Amino acid sequence: MNDILSCFASDVLAGKTALVSGGTSGIGLEIAKGLAGLGASVTATGSSAEKIRQLVDTNDRKNLRFDALDVTSRESLASYAERFDRLDLLVNAQGISRPGQEYDDATFMNVMDINLVSAMRLSTALMPLLKAARGSIINIASMLSYLADEEVPAYCASKSGMLGLTRALAHRYGRDGVRVNAIAPGYHRTAMTQGLWSEEAAAHKIAERTALKRWGEADDLVGAAIFLATPASRYVTGATLAVDGGYVVG
Repeated sequence: MNDILSCFASDVLAGKTALVSGGTSGIGLEIAKGLAGLGASVTATGSSAEKIRQLVDTNDRKNLRFDALDVTSRESLASYAERFDRLDLLVNAQGISRPGQEYDDATFMNVMDINLVSAMRLSTALMPLLKAARGSIINIASMLSYLADEEVPAYCASKSGMLGLTRALAHRYGRDGVRVNAIAPGYHRTAMTQGLWSEEAAAHKIAERTALKRWGEADDLVGAAIFLATPASRYVTGATLAVDGGYVVG
């Protein structure tokens, strides 16, 4: 990640406060580390107490902390929002998929709740702070915001919905100086995609469809997030930035 961070002034986010929901693993964790690496005070949240304990034990950044947060509970989110005196950036990176199980009604609704509805909950709960700071929101969408995968209908629906939510919130809160954008990752090597990248034939097929002929790494999302978090993108809102190596257009 250092090669990515070296492209930016080392203090570009100094004095800024960020919350990365879903920031204890995968893409969210890399974004949290990247923001902290450029001076932001970052809180990363997740649902696994064991994972958080491991991260706390190994974390060497004083400006990066980890908390447990149940994003499916409106009451928990409202209470958690009260912990902050200031917030400049909210990253909605929380997300799950349940391949082959999402045609079950309860599973479908759970995936939708975590992936999409919770982003709305967090955004509205924290909006007073974001307005005060004239801050921004970054929603993590997906290449499946555009494409279909019959194994994960709820994941597809939730990530397609994330684009609509991003556009609506951008227009609702733009008058208050709050920008709302999304990043749409492609196939990146994370725990969620391990079943694909660990299988040679599937991994090769995916890599070949990209323009860059490789899988993405989790930290390939960091530069895009930093761009959207800084004044470099001050006139960008309601937009979705694809970071997929050219997969969707391939």
